[in-house]
Amino acid sequence: MKTPMLNFLVVTVAFLSLSSCGVDKSEVKERQKPNIIFIMADDHTSQAIGAYGSRLAKLNPTPTIDRLAKEGILFENAFCTNAICTPSRASIITGQYSQANGVLDLDGNLPADRQYLPIEMNKLGYQTAVMGKWHLKDAPEAFGYYKVFYNQGEYFNPVMREKGALDSVSNYKLYKKTGTFPGKRYEGHSSDVVTDASLNWLKNIRDKSKPFMLLHHFKAPHDMFEFAPRYKDYLEDVTIPEPASLWDNQNNGSIATKGINGSLMDTIGSSVGKRNVIRNMGQHMEIDPNLSDDEYKRQAYQEYLKRYLRCVKGVDDNVKRLFDYLEKEGLMDNTIIMYTGDQGFMLGEHDYIDKRWMYEEAMRMPFLVRYPKMIKAGTRTDAIVNNTDYAPTIIELAGGKTPSYMQGNSFSELLETGKEPESWQQSTYYRYWMHMAHKHNNPAHFGIRTKKYKLIFFYGEPYRDDLVHWKGKKKRPLFAMNTPAAWEFYDLEKDPKEMDNKYNDPAYAEIIQQLKKDLKEKRKSLNEEDAKYPNIQKVIEDNWDK
Repeated sequence: MKTPMLNFLVVTVAFLSLSSCGVDKSEVKERQKPNIIFIMADDHTSQAIGAYGSRLAKLNPTPTIDRLAKEGILFENAFCTNAICTPSRASIITGQYSQANGVLDLDGNLPADRQYLPIEMNKLGYQTAVMGKWHLKDAPEAFGYYKVFYNQGEYFNPVMREKGALDSVSNYKLYKKTGTFPGKRYEGHSSDVVTDASLNWLKNIRDKSKPFMLLHHFKAPHDMFEFAPRYKDYLEDVTIPEPASLWDNQNNGSIATKGINGSLMDTIGSSVGKRNVIRNMGQHMEIDPNLSDDEYKRQAYQEYLKRYLRCVKGVDDNVKRLFDYLEKEGLMDNTIIMYTGDQGFMLGEHDYIDKRWMYEEAMRMPFLVRYPKMIKAGTRTDAIVNNTDYAPTIIELAGGKTPSYMQGNSFSELLETGKEPESWQQSTYYRYWMHMAHKHNNPAHFGIRTKKYKLIFFYGEPYRDDLVHWKGKKKRPLFAMNTPAAWEFYDLEKDPKEMDNKYNDPAYAEIIQQLKKDLKEKRKSLNEEDAKYPNIQKVIEDNWDK
């Protein structure tokens, strides 16, 4: 192992040698900037990462990803601002909340002039590239290079469009239209194909004299959890641990999530078992509907988790392929490696599937960072960060300053010291806009989360009348399915699984009033109020003090 003095001498000799060869000193400094790889898996929740110590940790689902926690820092309180793919990705790229960046739901798009992270990194002399799932409709033209899926992309043999390529695919269906689109079909499972693309760019396309920022985005483990055939026997003979709330949801929820006297229990929140008659995981897993309710739920859960974790296994193995390349090329320790999901995911908790909720399992993002030149190995932090903070942090780690138009905050100081700065944010804001959409039927809501408490307001109104609510095979305008408004409050220190809604408990009245005040102030400061949506604003006003 080289001593610090020897390292200094090696760098000095190299610097003098380059100078004598006529290489500009600023160019040498440029080469010393850290590379950055931002790895994101779709719907990879913290419960399915071993380092987070959930009920699934004993299955050792992510040995490679866990290395980032062992050799770097793990964020216990990293959250998304909207637990749905497109808005979350927009917040990551822009450093802004949904109303500021204009991407409120899955129909949102992000044109090149608002792709702020690569724009700022280009200014700092970085090569920028994005591979895999983009899901923001407009091509990622602000990046120096891209090879991305259309929309969600296919699990197998995906079509990818590449910057500068002239390939095209005929008879390809995109956004309900069929035609000829730029791109090429690549054989194999998407997790392997995306990693092939990143490795090819790292090896053969990038300018190796310059620092790079690579966004490596997996499709997996997004539904419908189509894993590579090589994993078909993985966990086959294992019984996956179940969350207690799969069977007994106790006092979680409210009339907003259950309906008056439970009248909407069969409609709101897609389920594992038969509870939701519109969409449940047993239907997707093709479980025999003639089984008893309990056996149907049990079999659906086991099949669901095994398919999900097989996709996770493919992600983890492909992350290892990236690590192997970095180590072989001597880049591992000069590369800041970040790993996250675009949001969390419900793995049967509260008998829910999918994401969208402000409940912990959906709102929490895994977030791990390795960079041994700055971060002490084995660090954990409970500092609150969210996905609008990622772009400012990356920019500052690259030597820049957070642009004034970004709403997020850089936590680069926290990475360096391992300690939460004294003035650091003590809460985070969340909002889900897509009221009762996509047969998952989650009511629209917003709220605030601190380290100790969570306050959620379900306002039960759409912001758009052109979305639709599905009932069986028929669809009707979304506004025909408004749901009851209600508040929920959870004491996360005493009730980390959110099993007891304490909103009506007088013992918490003062705390709830303070949280409402903080929530109102945060909504105003973030441009997240509802002046443009009078129907929503009326519900807020009518129910704020109830």
